[in-house]
Amino acid sequence: MADWKTALEALGAVAEDSGVDEAMRDIPKRQRVGVVYSTNPDFAYAEDGEEAPALLPPKQQRLRLSMERAGRGGKTVTLVKGFVGPDADLAALARLLKQKCGVGGSVDHGVIVIQGDKRPLLLDILRKLGYTQTK
Repeated sequence: MADWKTALEALGAVAEDSGVDEAMRDIPKRQRVGVVYSTNPDFAYAEDGEEAPALLPPKQQRLRLSMERAGRGGKTVTLVKGFVGPDADLAALARLLKQKCGVGGSVDHGVIVIQGDKRPLLLDILRKLGYTQTK
């Protein structure tokens, strides 16, 4: 039984002394692109290059309002789709719309979900905020 333990300790010692840069070990595995493991001591992991899309000005945003009832237990919700920008700005817009409408809601996969059928009210609010291409 001591054979596998010594072999495991030897492998652990080799991995620690392999000369891999400490900064590369700090990159989480799910952000490493294309390579799971490398024995090359000079190898540098490529990080995931996805960046948040740039925020378009409100006049260039093409937001679409729709009402949906299916798959929500009979509850009616209003969906705001088409926002282009970082998730933080999307969440801030959703927070503002929920406050102005006085209802709850959420952000789900880039879509703002507002409780109830608030399309006319949301259309007025968004147009006042400068989102002129909203339908």
